[in-house]
Amino acid sequence: MKIRFAEFTMDSETRQLLAQKRGDVRLSTKAFDLLRTLIERRPKVVDKSDLHALIWPNTFVVDANLSVLIAEIRRALGDEPQDPRFIRTVHGVGYAFCGAAVEQSGRRSHASGRRPARASLLWNQRTIALSDGDNILGRSPECDVCLDAAGVSRRHALIRVPAGGGAPVLEDLASTNGTLVNNAPIGRRRPLKDGDVIQVGSVDLTLRVAPAGQAETERIQRKRP
Repeated sequence: MKIRFAEFTMDSETRQLLAQKRGDVRLSTKAFDLLRTLIERRPKVVDKSDLHALIWPNTFVVDANLSVLIAEIRRALGDEPQDPRFIRTVHGVGYAFCGAAVEQSGRRSHASGRRPARASLLWNQRTIALSDGDNILGRSPECDVCLDAAGVSRRHALIRVPAGGGAPVLEDLASTNGTLVNNAPIGRRRPLKDGDVIQVGSVDLTLRVAPAGQAETERIQRKRP
């Protein structure tokens, strides 16, 4: 799910919070989960007890822990508790997301009828799913895979994942520093295989490709009770 609010976009699939000018906005895991919960339940006020149960299941924590996460979110969003744009405090009760937010019909939406992607990228212990078709990599928040790092062009490269199967293809988009695979420049484009290391500026991305039929099998298995 992608939700846009003001200059920010939250992507729950890639677990990224993106800002138009800054790119990737860093949040701790629990702060991200808290912000996502408040956005999903907007404009309802979410009780502190509900938030504790969601963020720290089966664990006793004091209210101060929740306040620390709220403060982290506000710093990331440039929000002020006295004049909030996004996070409203309801004293003695909980918190609510008070900003205007719009859910985007992204290319990864299951409503589009597309199969779950069979290819993904590993980056800094994160897994980024790739859609069938073109996946743009770059520094711009509008890219499918936003890489806010040194040496990355705004639209650096794309990975094309064939819908009918076959090897993904990497293409350089006339980037400033070029695109490499396993330390070798690719030129214009190059087919990829599972385990290839794609170098985009200072970023190393490891491609993982599920064997033919595995993604569909896993999707069917998840439906079982």
